[in-house]
This record gives sequence, C-alpha cells and structure tokens, in this order.
Amino acid sequence: MRFTSEQRLDDGVLEREFTLGGIPSILWTPGSASAPAPLILLGHPGGLHRMYPRLVARARQSAAEGFAAATIELPGSGDRPRSTAAEEARADLRRALAAGEPVGDDVVDRLVLPLVEKAVPEWRAALDALLPLPEIGGPVGYSGGVIAIGIRLAVVEPRISAALLFAGSYVPRRMFEEARQVTVPLQVLLQWDDEGNDRQMALDLFDAFGAEEKTLHANMGGHTGVPRFEGDEGTRFFARHLRGSGACCSTSANAQSRAE
Repeated sequence: MRFTSEQRLDDGVLEREFTLGGIPSILWTPGSASAPAPLILLGHPGGLHRMYPRLVARARQSAAEGFAAATIELPGSGDRPRSTAAEEARADLRRALAAGEPVGDDVVDRLVLPLVEKAVPEWRAALDALLPLPEIGGPVGYSGGVIAIGIRLAVVEPRISAALLFAGSYVPRRMFEEARQVTVPLQVLLQWDDEGNDRQMALDLFDAFGAEEKTLHANMGGHTGVPRFEGDEGTRFFARHLRGSGACCSTSANAQSRAE
C-alpha cells in the first residue's frame, strides 16, 4: 500500500489516494475523529475518475457521521487493462437491452462472474491494508454496487458486519445460492423503473437473501433517480450496525448519490 497524494476537503475530511498492487484507490477519513473510525467500503460500477463526484459525496456524508470510507478501481475499468471477453459480453448486453430482448444467462455469466472472481480478492486485500491503519478501527460495512461483488464479499469476508446493496446490475443465477448464505444485516436499494436492470430478478434475489434482517427500499424512477433521503437512510442503517443500536445520526447536507 502506497499513498500517492492527499488533500483536506472543505469540510475537514482527509482524502488520500493510494495504490495497492498497482490498483488506484481512495481513502477518506473524518477530519475531527477522536478514535479509530468504522470503515465503509464504497462499491461502484468502475471508473474512479468518472464516479468520483458521487463517491466523494457518499464519503463526505459517511465522514460527517464518524465513518471512514474507501474505494478501489474495478478490474477492467479506468486505466486498468481491459478484458476482451468482458467487452464482448458488455456489447452483447447492450444489444439485448437496445432491442428490448431478454438478457441471456450466458451473457450475464460472461460479464459478471470473471469480474467477481477478480474483484473480491482485491477488496479483501484492501481491507488487509486499511484496517491496520491507526485511524481505522472497524467494524466494516459495504455500500453500493456491483451487487454481485457485494454478495460474494458478504459471504466470504467475515470482517463485513452489514451491507447496503444497490440492485442496479445483473446477477448470475448461480449466485442466488450464495445469496442464501448472506447472513449479515442488509438494506437493498431498488429503482422500480431502472432501465438497465431486471426488476423481477432483483425481487427474487432479495427473497433469496438468507439474512434475518433485510430491508428493501424500492423507489419509483430510473437508474440514477435514487431519492436524496436514501442517503440519510443508509447512514442510519450503518449507524445501527457499525456503532451499535444506541448510535444517533444527524442529517447531512451531502446526500448520497447513486453509485451505479
């Protein structure tokens, strides 16, 4: 892990870019933390530069409530090497959506499964590097998409205590069995009219999750139309599970934006 730059944002949040095995990454920590902070991993669909405005808004809201936040670039995104197979699968997905045709399981498998297999170990390596930092103390939450990555992380990574998942991307059918193994508390965001998502698949996936505590927040609107109040709802969710049921949370001016 090597820090490459740092800046203090206008609200006091310390933003540090770092690389981990050549993977571009960002860490945000509260400016006035008096004790090690719980950590929220910010998932996204890839492209740190493109996603930065939404990611930093989410990170600043998290920091306002005393949480650190971190994210890493996904395989095949940003400046990372592209996968020919993934690009072909993505093109097939776009063709099906443009034609109004069902997206075949084969297309989803070719696009998502290799991404999950590569990205999840990288997220776990990031945890290995971040948790020993003196300003971070755990526990850990995962927030965002790609939802299949969140599913796998929630199953294999015991350091994750709660997950806020964005149901805005396709999930291979074979991963539904993994969803049944997810036992950490869950909050799932679903845009009812998401033009790039299969609503029924998202509902079936929610039904499959094995967590005793799971909540579905379904809102009208398209992929990027998540209501501003969902940012505060997410903060309250993590306050309950990363700081205990007695934790309180204030309303932050920085609303959480859709990361997908």
